[in-house]
Amino acid sequence: MPGGASIPNAETSRANRALDAVNFFLADVRDGLGPYLAVYLLTEQHWDEARIGLVMSIAALAGIVAQTPAGALVDATQQKRLLMVGAAIVVTAASLLLPLFPAFGLVAISQGIAHAAGVIFPPATAAIALGVVGHRAFTRRIGRNETFNHAGNAVSALIAAGAAYLFGPVVVFVLLAVQSVASIASILAIPEAAIDHDLARGLHDAEDVEADRDQPSGIGILLTCRPLLVFTLCVLLFHLSNAAMLPLVGQKLALQDRNMGTSLMSACIAAAQLVMVPVAMLVGARADRWGHKRFFLAALAILPIRGALYTFSDNPAWLVGVQLLDGVGAGIFGAIYPVIVADLMRNTGRFNVAQGVVITALGIGAALSTTLAGFVVVKAGYSAAFLTLGAIAAIGFIVFLLAFPGAGPASQFRSPLPRRSKVAAG
Repeated sequence: MPGGASIPNAETSRANRALDAVNFFLADVRDGLGPYLAVYLLTEQHWDEARIGLVMSIAALAGIVAQTPAGALVDATQQKRLLMVGAAIVVTAASLLLPLFPAFGLVAISQGIAHAAGVIFPPATAAIALGVVGHRAFTRRIGRNETFNHAGNAVSALIAAGAAYLFGPVVVFVLLAVQSVASIASILAIPEAAIDHDLARGLHDAEDVEADRDQPSGIGILLTCRPLLVFTLCVLLFHLSNAAMLPLVGQKLALQDRNMGTSLMSACIAAAQLVMVPVAMLVGARADRWGHKRFFLAALAILPIRGALYTFSDNPAWLVGVQLLDGVGAGIFGAIYPVIVADLMRNTGRFNVAQGVVITALGIGAALSTTLAGFVVVKAGYSAAFLTLGAIAAIGFIVFLLAFPGAGPASQFRSPLPRRSKVAAG
């Protein structure tokens, strides 16, 4: 469909409401079992921390391998909704099989499949959002996406906390299945006619309805856009620091009270997610004015503080309280990274494959984080692991501060490339 500006207002409004529902219900589905996996394996299957970290890293590596091809597929296909539906089915089925086949190899395979399918969701959701609202409203739409995503996570975590207390950790599998059905219905409620698939890959602006369509830039743009490379490195460092913190907190809580482990983990998740809701709203409303670089620097700065505070006490109330800081850092990151990538890749037609590259870096950082943290815990204890993770984020802060250009909106440091002609297509 040629250009978001030609879509009837009613159709656009319907698409926006459906996107709200997608982000709310998909919150629990896109990460599969997420941090509950560590608690389940520790308390129900009696695995040690090193084995848990290893299987989570193996599964994450499967997602890493799939991520960039997934972004390229989202760029290329006009069946983005059906792609997301298929991914939701695969993630749910792979996760529901885990209690039936709890051996190390089978758990690694099932979680690998879930992670490989789950990498579809971030680029596809952002692509559909861009295809519906265009660049001008994209920051606000991503902020809205993240607001509903975090609200969905918070509600799911609160339900999981109560249900796990009554029925045990296995209840998270039932909740995942229910959320999956709801997310599929929401995806299919997005009107296909509301999505401009050229705009969804960042090929042209919504205002360019009368202009000749550009062809995608050569794939080499991913290697020649220096701000994109710097941002990708800092995303890796962010998640190398961040990814293992919540699972480590969950393990500490579970070791103190096995019966309350899943409920306390849910409390940690809910606390952070409730903070993420206003943070995502703030990013969506103010990032263009206050500057994207400043927001991402703030997200990096939170992590060393959080890592240090975790070492002060093992009291469950303290650990849950410190987890509120995750709501600030992760809330900023989730709302700001698609905006930065979209603006850097504007008019190149490579938005989603660039998202794939950035999320691949995210996945590499997350996979290495859980393995690193698991081995540090075994060798030196939980406090040493938290301090190590915090130091990594401090390095990322310095790199981003010094190497990433600009302090304002991404449009001020966008890659200075001419609009591509058909000759440059790749």
